[in-house]
Amino acid sequence: MSRAVHPIEVESYRILRSRVDLSHLPPLTRAVTERVVHASADLDYVTDLVCAEDALAAGLAALRGGAPVVTDVWMVAAGITGREAVCPVAEPAAAELARATGLTRSAAAVRIAYGRVGPGAVWVVGCAPTALVEVIDLGVEPALVVGLPVGFVGAAESKAALRASGLPAVSNVGEKGGSAVAAAALNALLYLEEK
Repeated sequence: MSRAVHPIEVESYRILRSRVDLSHLPPLTRAVTERVVHASADLDYVTDLVCAEDALAAGLAALRGGAPVVTDVWMVAAGITGREAVCPVAEPAAAELARATGLTRSAAAVRIAYGRVGPGAVWVVGCAPTALVEVIDLGVEPALVVGLPVGFVGAAESKAALRASGLPAVSNVGEKGGSAVAAAALNALLYLEEK
């Protein structure tokens, strides 16, 4: 994927790097951390993100191999640059499955998406903690899970469950997160994809 870097992004990274030195981080962890901080203007992510270089490398390899990207909501999908995402949350089938099972629509959409993509996908959750829990409980065998849902109900707990699951993942500690930071974490890998 070839992209032109806008001067505003260049200046944002210059300011970020003048405020915090991340050169000690492994390259993929540094790329994800910088992209998340750039997208959020929140330097707390420097110490709040939980990345494993081997998990990020596996995710990057999967992306390079054409692995599908699945998102919990369209807000996350809209923020992902240069890659189409599978996101059935707005489909009638997701609403029907949610009503029939008592799941949230986002969790129901995870079940539907897994039926379409199977193992080896890259999952990006930036909104719904229930979707992240479903990714864990369903046993989706992901290449990588970007688990950065936001909220006061279940967000911190779902991310702790992700870290405890042993799945290859990016997460953070606490309640903050969101669509923009989840998309940014994936975009960091996509921007490295062709290198």
